[in-house]
Amino acid sequence: MNSVLVVDDNLVSLKQISAQLANHYEVSQAKSAEQALQICTQEKPDLILLDVEMPGMDGFAAIARLKEDPSLSNIPVIFLTGSQDSATEIKCLESGAMDFITKPANTDILLHRIGLHLQFSDYQNHLENMVKELEDTIGVSFAELVECKDFNIAGHVLRTAGYAELLATELLAKDVFRNELSPEYIDGIKRATPFHDIGKIGISDTILLKEGALTDEEYKNVQKHTLIGGRMLGTIYERTPSQRYMKLAMQIAEGHHEHYDGSGYPRGIAGDNIPLCCRIMSVANVYDACVTDRVYRKGHSHETACQAILGGRGTEFDPRIVDVFDTIREKFAVMNVHSQLQPKEKTWSIYHEANINS
Repeated sequence: MNSVLVVDDNLVSLKQISAQLANHYEVSQAKSAEQALQICTQEKPDLILLDVEMPGMDGFAAIARLKEDPSLSNIPVIFLTGSQDSATEIKCLESGAMDFITKPANTDILLHRIGLHLQFSDYQNHLENMVKELEDTIGVSFAELVECKDFNIAGHVLRTAGYAELLATELLAKDVFRNELSPEYIDGIKRATPFHDIGKIGISDTILLKEGALTDEEYKNVQKHTLIGGRMLGTIYERTPSQRYMKLAMQIAEGHHEHYDGSGYPRGIAGDNIPLCCRIMSVANVYDACVTDRVYRKGHSHETACQAILGGRGTEFDPRIVDVFDTIREKFAVMNVHSQLQPKEKTWSIYHEANINS
């Protein structure tokens, strides 16, 4: 059942409208815009009926606050107004509301309008999810084409995305980086991490596929993949600024080899100057690099990988992230085992499908 939040400072009107909707929707009530915003952050409603004329924060100020929050901006809002002034009606629509209803509201009209906008919202969300899935599939497939240049790390882009999402989710649950982390940020990290090594498209195959140790010059050449990837994704982000996750992808591509103490590359930045998404990705990237087989060595054990990360606390890695990693290290082990046992389930992996069919 869809949920509707009714916001009105007039208690009689609030109870009347709630009663009209009670048999059709899960109804919550707010006596002020401030209370409504608090409710929205705790339990996101499917639609909001918002009174225009309220003391303190009015309906126009409230909808402006909703539109500023990416997690709430898509909630359809229908204004409730006692005014029949055309200027007020125009202002309602210009503010971003889907519709307006004059009070006192006729029950049939109220239910019809709400049902119509909920259907439209569901359809819009469905289309957005389809586009998002298509974008991610194309993006990951392209990243895996680059990954095919280095068969030492088959499946790396998907595994690291999983590890990064797991770690970021736990950081949020433990209220670490409360001013930066959010469900939307974590979703951005998940979508962005597959692009982290995209810059390797500009590195010679001779170097990437070399079985022996790299020379100093070859190693410096490989390091350039961070700058190449950052520039590539930066250009894409400039052309599609609405795709916010591409900004994270740009940051991760360039900064996932930076070290917390400033000894990393390519910029040698340190501490909180390294974007949070890069600090999270750094741990995920190193863990997968440790446990994965390479041409020149077998993959290390889960415990060895954990010790490498714990040993880098405060030097290579952000100590706050390492401390949280330490509490969920066994979840990393489970995810690693699952990825090794279930490679065929990654149906979007061009590399895996090529190997399965060969």
